[in-house]
Amino acid sequence: MGKARQTRKFAQVKRVISEKDAKFKAKEKEKTVAKVDPKKADIKELPKTSSALFFNYNTQLGPPYHVLIDTNFINFSIKNKLDVIQSMMDCMYAKCIPYITDCVMAELEKLGQTYRIALRIARDPRFERLPCLHKGTYADDCLVQRVNQHKCYIVATCDKDLRRRIRKIVGVPIMSVANHRYTIERMPDAYGAPKT
Repeated sequence: MGKARQTRKFAQVKRVISEKDAKFKAKEKEKTVAKVDPKKADIKELPKTSSALFFNYNTQLGPPYHVLIDTNFINFSIKNKLDVIQSMMDCMYAKCIPYITDCVMAELEKLGQTYRIALRIARDPRFERLPCLHKGTYADDCLVQRVNQHKCYIVATCDKDLRRRIRKIVGVPIMSVANHRYTIERMPDAYGAPKT
């Protein structure tokens, strides 16, 4: 059996989309929206850089170091049996002043009885308390906002999301717990902190 041969119909032409089609009209609208004043296109609003920064080098960091502590940093310190202040000094080779915001304290209080040791450590008189003026008790936003305002802090956290957010802020080192000791990242080489 042979293959049946199909003949083309006489005067059959491919159909062409007309110029008045809706697809073409949508593209024309995009072109008209894209045309903006050339004077306005040149102006870009950039956030002001801190006067504490010399390129990426933060000149405000120096002993005694001011360390903002997050909730899970205290919990990981307890799990790894690390004394917070002594381990910070071992990491930085200098005096460190730990700071705890009201949001972090509220977060520790919300965690309840299972984290009562962390709460007791946070209430240590050697830890400085920072009052919060904003609404809500979400500690990550509070720490990021405070670090954006003042570049003189080192942020101590083990939270991956918070570390990712802080890495986007130029000139702010991050302290975390790794290998049963404190490590610091993005610290200038001028200071003798062990590298991760």
